Amino acid sequence: MDNLFNRKYTVQGLFLIVCLILVGKLFYMQIVSDKYFLLSNSNVLRKIYTFPARGVIFDRKGRVLVQNEPVYDLMVIPNQVKEFDTLDLCNTIGIDTAGFRKRFHKAVVQSRYQPSTFEKQLSVQTYAALQEKLSNFPGFLVQGRTVRHYPDSVAGQFFGYVKEVSPKDIEDSEGYYRPGDYIGKSGVEKQYNDILRGERGVKNMLYDARNVPQGSYQEGKFDTLARSGEKVVSSLDMEIQKLGEQLMQNKVGSIVAIEPATGEVLAFVSSPGYDPNRMVGRQQGNNYMDIFGQANRPFLVRPISGYYSPGSSFKPLDALIGLQEGVITPDMTFNCPGGYWAGNHFVRCEHVDGTISLRRGLARSCNTYACYVFQKLMTQTRFKNQKLAYDEWESKVRKFGIGQKLDIDMPYERKGILFTSDEYTKRFGKYWRYTTVISLAIGQGEMSATPLQMANIMAIIANKGYYIKPHLIKSIGDKKIIKKDYVQKNYVDIDAAHFEPVIDGMQDAVNSPWGTANASRIPNVLMCGKTGTVQNPHGKNHSVFIGFAPRDNPKIAIAVVVENAGYGGAYAAPIASYLTEKYLTGNISGGRMAQVEWMKKQSVLPEVPKPKIKLAPKTTDSVAKEAAPTAADPKKNTAANHLKSGETTK
Repeated sequence: MDNLFNRKYTVQGLFLIVCLILVGKLFYMQIVSDKYFLLSNSNVLRKIYTFPARGVIFDRKGRVLVQNEPVYDLMVIPNQVKEFDTLDLCNTIGIDTAGFRKRFHKAVVQSRYQPSTFEKQLSVQTYAALQEKLSNFPGFLVQGRTVRHYPDSVAGQFFGYVKEVSPKDIEDSEGYYRPGDYIGKSGVEKQYNDILRGERGVKNMLYDARNVPQGSYQEGKFDTLARSGEKVVSSLDMEIQKLGEQLMQNKVGSIVAIEPATGEVLAFVSSPGYDPNRMVGRQQGNNYMDIFGQANRPFLVRPISGYYSPGSSFKPLDALIGLQEGVITPDMTFNCPGGYWAGNHFVRCEHVDGTISLRRGLARSCNTYACYVFQKLMTQTRFKNQKLAYDEWESKVRKFGIGQKLDIDMPYERKGILFTSDEYTKRFGKYWRYTTVISLAIGQGEMSATPLQMANIMAIIANKGYYIKPHLIKSIGDKKIIKKDYVQKNYVDIDAAHFEPVIDGMQDAVNSPWGTANASRIPNVLMCGKTGTVQNPHGKNHSVFIGFAPRDNPKIAIAVVVENAGYGGAYAAPIASYLTEKYLTGNISGGRMAQVEWMKKQSVLPEVPKPKIKLAPKTTDSVAKEAAPTAADPKKNTAANHLKSGETTK
């Protein structure tokens, strides 16, 4: 009996304890904690994400290149939508009823209970009209953000563009990105995305039954503020960037200018270009497809992805190697009868120069002289065979940056083409000789470089033996040195004394009566340079110029490529001289302004051949892989790769 009595009180005690726990929990849920209040009232309490403004980008002189403008996303929570005038909403935000049904169905599929984007990037004007009526549209709310704006409408390939994240972007971000977020997809916007994007915030906003916001819950106690992206100062000089793009209108090619002492890129022109403002806003998708479908590939970033044979602009580099190896001296002469016999084929020269030495050979761009230098390098007696001599030569060329990436702070840089001896052996067999690859002496054959690499070679010569890796950003926030590699000197192992005679020849190329670029002299500025007329199997030759100025204490090194424009002195050299003068002096002198305006109006575009029936059209662009190579294709046989009798380059 006592046992039953005790069991009764034990059960009662257990029930009492359980009741006390439940009452205590209920008290905690309803009085002490507001966690469950928030969950139960999700119909009136919403998390509104506040998106940070991306970092503003400036040019080297503090001028704004990229800023932000406010826009608004219309969000919808399908489960809270009640009957309303859909036509009124459509008219307010500028869509039709079919578009409304499509957008609403997509939102339902995504989530009935969570807000999702209904219409992106409404303008300030549209938002103002919508805000007055928002209470008439239950279940709809507005979320603010900013989009990019480019005041000067230039440098599209440099900046790149920002686009909504893909599922892969969300997966790779390890939880940072959510559907509807934006990320840099190309250019500087991609390279420095983590710095430019900032950190988003969240606001817990209360809404009444009529969908009217009542303010932040508990006066913002649980809110977090968005943090804007870092300020970024680029190395670009917007004045010469704009002038470069104007000069390259209706032309295909590239301009890269570098400050030799720092490696900072002053101009980064890729032509044809596009207005970066077209890659912003509600029409971004349509504009992208329009630009993508245009001839000559505006999205191709030619300064770092375009492949061009350097042509005669390679001759100063080969002369430096010859001087360093001791196979030539500045006063050594060769006879130019109008060309050079390499085995059984003739490399033609534009002139009959007779007895010619280094300085005049560079000024005149003598093919014969260049071939003799290459011959001397390949036939040195200290090597057992010419393959070993080529290996030594190739390693020295690579130190100048050809055949390898320069690691510029921009995605999708390509390394260029420079064959190894093993690749030649695979192609030609065991017994190939220097005459087999004589095209390399004049910058043709199995050698291609990007315009960035060409400009960097000029920076090396301007610095008399070293370069600092080219880069596009000077500082981030208050941090001046963004990467140690961008202040480190990279030496090419050529003695400084050997640069003077080469620079003498480049000075004469621009400033002497017999120079190939003498029409591009700059008043009161001693510019040194080298023209190139690059063989192009797809049409008219390419016009190339590389140079630096002034000779003493150089401030700018530049490379200009104009496709299908003929001689280097015709288009590339004048364009380089105008930009150089503008950068060094702040203006274009005297009568040269008329020449500048004339150049702006010139149209030099590749001819697009008509496709034959049942055959794909031939490409007329000049970039390997993404486009056809400008020089001979290194994957094809020798007939396309080597200069035939009577062919030349200047």
